[in-house]
Amino acid sequence: MASITQTDSSIRTDVAFQRCINPVCAATYDTDVMHASCPRCGSLLDVTYDWDRAHVPSKLSDFEAMWSQRTNPVRFSGVWRFHELLPFVPQDQIVTVGEGQTLLQQADGVSKFVGLNAGNLHLQYEGMNPSGSFKDNGMCAAVTHANMLGAKRAACASTGNTSASLALYCSATRLMKAVIFIGSGKISYGKLSQALDYGALTVQIAGDFDDAMLRVREVAEQLGIYLVNSVNPFRLEGQKTIMLRVLEALRWEVPDWIVVPGGNLGNSSSFGKAFMELKELGLIDRVPRLAIINASGADTLYELHERRGLRWNGGNVNMDPIREYMDHMDRHGIKADTLASAIEINRPVNLKKCLRALEFCDGVVRQVSDQEILDAKAQVGAGGFGCEPASAASVAGAKILRREGVIAPSDRVVCVLTGHELKDPTATVAYHSTDQELFNKTLGSRGVTKASYANKAISVPNELDDIIKAIQLYA
Repeated sequence: MASITQTDSSIRTDVAFQRCINPVCAATYDTDVMHASCPRCGSLLDVTYDWDRAHVPSKLSDFEAMWSQRTNPVRFSGVWRFHELLPFVPQDQIVTVGEGQTLLQQADGVSKFVGLNAGNLHLQYEGMNPSGSFKDNGMCAAVTHANMLGAKRAACASTGNTSASLALYCSATRLMKAVIFIGSGKISYGKLSQALDYGALTVQIAGDFDDAMLRVREVAEQLGIYLVNSVNPFRLEGQKTIMLRVLEALRWEVPDWIVVPGGNLGNSSSFGKAFMELKELGLIDRVPRLAIINASGADTLYELHERRGLRWNGGNVNMDPIREYMDHMDRHGIKADTLASAIEINRPVNLKKCLRALEFCDGVVRQVSDQEILDAKAQVGAGGFGCEPASAASVAGAKILRREGVIAPSDRVVCVLTGHELKDPTATVAYHSTDQELFNKTLGSRGVTKASYANKAISVPNELDDIIKAIQLYA
């Protein structure tokens, strides 16, 4: 049930402010405004804290005491349970629908597929969130901030998951109206059905996600609508708690690797920020390495970081490779194209924050084909945790890094599964189908030539003896 909590406002709001990530600018702003970028220089913003004035536990295990307060909606939430590490809002203004009840699953079957020792691969399954994806972690924080500002409308551009999450929060809380922008033919029915069912105003434009993102920012600025895309720094505050839950599940031990799909790069950016803050506070003594996995049909980060040497460089990012590559895509009409629709993005808005995370976490970037994604997805599903195609990019990427020797078989690896299988069931059905025409139509055009791990249905006559024989043969 949606809740706007009415609890003791024990955390001061004046410990938080917004800061430009450009070290040359470093302008600061209060938290009582929402900026999509720094008004002074146009760079992205962070939510930053004066930790000396906050009430931060002396050790991470102190958060275990919050489990005894689960009748309090704040502590029931897997995001707000860690309120002391995102104290930009008093507790009596927190918005929650019970997000973050996710788990970290040891997956030995997937571990064998990747090439890791038994017990060393874990899947962080974010598909258990109320809207079925990781987006709820950030959306509860963004909607909380929007409500603090008295917003009556909130908008986003989306490939599906963001729109579903925003629509859910607006519908469940009745606090504001959701306005979502989607590209033409660039959203799965599983995700679109959520936005429509939850009552969002859906605006479909001729173009892809990058076009929708451009327009929603213009519209939000002109009409004064609160923008909840991951350019919003408050949304990333919620998403960083995914890493806090990973640490909690590992009994506060830091893994060797975090592997995450890369689309708009909000997750990777927020993960890096989480570890930067935890290290600064002395709550961890080391940081994991970060691997970000692009789909080969939407591989801007891979192209810039691995092929063109783009780096954070202490905040002094060389803009030339970015401009050159963006101009190249414009000249040649290159659009993102992958079955992993959730990461089908060519112009990630969090690029610079992601570069910062890669530098801090000694990270790497890889790209994987749709074939590799679907094979990895089938392996994840065989272990009982179905995920949408984009999620499986993390597992496919871990397999490549293991094959390259970048990840050792003894490393402890966490792959983030960002969304539920039913978000995009079409590709799953086609992969496992006996209908070759369906396979070719849905997957063949994307370069998928085989279903190495398909679990195909068997056809038998409607006769008891034949059915029994088939079951005895195959089960």
